[in-house]
Amino acid sequence: KIEDELEMTTVCHRPEGLEQLEAQTNFTKRELQVLYRGFKNECPSGVVNEETFKQIYAQFFPHGAFFFVSLLPCYASMYAHYLFNAFDTAQNGSVKFEDFVMALSILLRGTVHEKLRWTFNLYDINKDGYINKEEMMDIVKAIYDMMGKYTYPVLKEDAPRQHVEVFFQKMDKNKDGVVTLDEFIESCQEVRTNQRSLRIL
Repeated sequence: KIEDELEMTTVCHRPEGLEQLEAQTNFTKRELQVLYRGFKNECPSGVVNEETFKQIYAQFFPHGAFFFVSLLPCYASMYAHYLFNAFDTAQNGSVKFEDFVMALSILLRGTVHEKLRWTFNLYDINKDGYINKEEMMDIVKAIYDMMGKYTYPVLKEDAPRQHVEVFFQKMDKNKDGVVTLDEFIESCQEVRTNQRSLRIL
């Protein structure tokens, strides 16, 4: 494959200094060393392309549609495609260790606000600053496909559409057909506050 050849001919990428990454992330120097060893083990060139990313990701979701990635390449790996695009902050078709560790830092140890911004960016497929129903439907369908047929109770055929409708009823505060970052964060924080209130009761 041309992508494989491209990855093999890519000059090995060396990440920024660990001290700099330690200052930019919520990881210790030791944790960064462990993460780097694992990253280099999977991606010896120091850079991962989308196909390699999908193969690595498929190991975590073997029961979903990902299991059939070789049979249904366009359909089966859409969530990993969207996830890869969120990790690929430079939008250049590759993820460096720095990209990987910055995203991981946010997802694992970031503030609620940082996690919500990252999630919004994942859902904003075309990167125009808004989430529209089509983008949300694409993401939700990809998630349902990834989860596979092993969910209980079994999901109805129109579950993704219903999920998107509920999402927009709650999130689209001004009812203009799109969700902004501010609307997204505000709605998610309201849900979080309500859940905390219920726990107190």
